[in-house]
Amino acid sequence: MPDVKPAMRVIYIPILLLFAAFLFLPLGMLFVRSFETADGVNLSNYLTVLSNAELMKSFGNSVKISVLTAVITTVLAFFLAYSIHCTRLYRPLKSVIKTGILIPMLLPTITFGFAIIYSFGNQGIITKIFGRNLFDIYGFNGLLIGYVIYTLPSAFLLINNSFKYMDKKFIIVSKLMGDGTIRSFLNTIIRPLSGTLGGAFVLSFILSFTDFGIPASVGGTYSVVATQLYQVMLGSIPDFNNGAVIAILMLIPVVFSVFLLNYLEKLNFHYDKFSDIELTQHKGRDICFGSISLLVLIGMFSVFAVMFIAPFLTSFPYDLSFTLKHFIDTFQSSDLTAVYKNSIFVALMTAVLGTFIAFSSAVLNVRTPLKGKSSMDVISMLTNTVPGMVLGLSYLLLFNGSSWKGTFAIIILCNMVHFFTTPYLMAKNSLSKMNPDWETTGNLLGDSWIRTIYRVILPNSASTVIEMFSYYFINSMVTISGIIFLVTAQTTLVASKIKELQHFAKFNEIFILSLLIFFTNLIVKLLCDHYQKRQFKH
Repeated sequence: MPDVKPAMRVIYIPILLLFAAFLFLPLGMLFVRSFETADGVNLSNYLTVLSNAELMKSFGNSVKISVLTAVITTVLAFFLAYSIHCTRLYRPLKSVIKTGILIPMLLPTITFGFAIIYSFGNQGIITKIFGRNLFDIYGFNGLLIGYVIYTLPSAFLLINNSFKYMDKKFIIVSKLMGDGTIRSFLNTIIRPLSGTLGGAFVLSFILSFTDFGIPASVGGTYSVVATQLYQVMLGSIPDFNNGAVIAILMLIPVVFSVFLLNYLEKLNFHYDKFSDIELTQHKGRDICFGSISLLVLIGMFSVFAVMFIAPFLTSFPYDLSFTLKHFIDTFQSSDLTAVYKNSIFVALMTAVLGTFIAFSSAVLNVRTPLKGKSSMDVISMLTNTVPGMVLGLSYLLLFNGSSWKGTFAIIILCNMVHFFTTPYLMAKNSLSKMNPDWETTGNLLGDSWIRTIYRVILPNSASTVIEMFSYYFINSMVTISGIIFLVTAQTTLVASKIKELQHFAKFNEIFILSLLIFFTNLIVKLLCDHYQKRQFKH
């Protein structure tokens, strides 16, 4: 590892200042505002919120539905990952499961609710097929379906990744030792994965607890904390101080979850080497897991199918004749095309700048001897902990009276900070696997540290950098929680426009905008995957 170079400090100090200004300072302001009252600084805001029965009920509702979502999601995600790694399912079917399950990640969560309404509502497609309402979609049921669909891809990615590093040889050894099916399953699959399964549970809980998009569309009378925060802040009389208290209280279950996540990390097994053995044929097992996986996918697709059908019909579900009128009207509206351009601009800027900051932070942490470099890990843990709504609210409070308010810059910075953790960890894992002597060799050959990073480290990290860009872009296109408090009439994005269109019941426009986001994200994902594959071939 090279000595400390001035260039390292030149990069390190601005990154540290960036997070000081746009993470620590806003959260500090939020904390201070939660204690501010007309009579000075005291606990009365907290006492007001904690004595509000409706708010406390919302917290209880959020915890209850998030725990149930996390249990269902973790079980389903495990079934899907097991089907891919521990069965002899038809290979193309495994590919369909792997790809299909990720589709919800390409859509804003607020769309999930409208898709559920058009599928299970009084006039919904699935209601029509069954000839009756299967259940009431507003409130608990609608939220549960939406949350499970939303959290399933993330939980699946986590469990699926851990399965790749499991030694399947132990499954066969367990059978040879005479272990029964259940004992073998618990010892060779569940125990090695216990940390990851706990991690998937915690991740699903956090995502459900902090989401605003799904309750905004199908929450009904089942009040959750995210909608309460929105109403307090953007209701007829905004209450910034009580909003700050709710935001601080929202952090408590999330912080607890993160500590639990760190503890569960210790339960993960680490194999010195792992062998990918083809498991023995077992028709019953394969049919069972294959059927469950297909049912999950079909269930998910049936909810989203309406989004691809309704905009092409004259008046769903009354007049089912084919038309392109809704698309023509939408694309002729300069308002909606401007909103789409805004979203593309914000997503591109977030992806470019965010990838640069996250990659630079990882390089400083992994490949330099800088003192205090571990502060990047602390920042990454904090950005992973703070929900988008809480971060967005802290920006609103900090920049409310300034020229920054309502600008694209503040939305881009919020997205960069909000989504920092995953791209940073991607880069950190990739850089830590590279030869530690490359910088020293470059130095001996007369190359500066920056030149070595540019000529050697960056080309070897190209695949990871592309993945980081894709992650930032897609999440910036779909997020609503982070930006709901920050957008104005001039800086409206597609996801926030969908929330606006909800008030006018313009569902065709909502689905067309959702399709725009979906296909934009799909194109970016396919392009990034294509360039990643090309990198592997070189």
